[in-house]
Amino acid sequence: MRPFLLLFLLFPVLELFVFVKVSGAIGFFPALLLVILGSMLGVFVLRIAGLATALRARESLNRGELPAQTMLEGLMLALGGGLLILPGFISDVLGLVMLLPFTRRLLANKMRQRAEEQAIRQRAFADDLQSRGGPAPREPVGREPDVIEGEFEHRDPK
Repeated sequence: MRPFLLLFLLFPVLELFVFVKVSGAIGFFPALLLVILGSMLGVFVLRIAGLATALRARESLNRGELPAQTMLEGLMLALGGGLLILPGFISDVLGLVMLLPFTRRLLANKMRQRAEEQAIRQRAFADDLQSRGGPAPREPVGREPDVIEGEFEHRDPK
């Protein structure tokens, strides 16, 4: 958690430093205009990306596929648009990198692989606990619980 706190505190200072350097090279108002244009692009991307991701996910579901890759790429588009909205040149560069199709797919694949590895580790840990007689693990998401069918009769206590 400390690296994130350090990054949270250090990031605005870095953005300000880069802004001062860029404004010294091209002038204050052109640098400010670039930051404002980057934010406008970020708002545009967020508006368009949300609708496009929803449509692609619906198409995947209609074909009978899980839209996991589509959703992850949509998340990358949203993160890229969010980074573009933040004022500063470093966040704009990171946002543009996330918007490029090649890097977006690469990052989405990495995220999917890490999630699958985490799920495998959790499943192995739960199986190990169950084999040792530990508490039964919770049902995984998307799996139907075991159902025992039967009949019952309601009797009035009178």
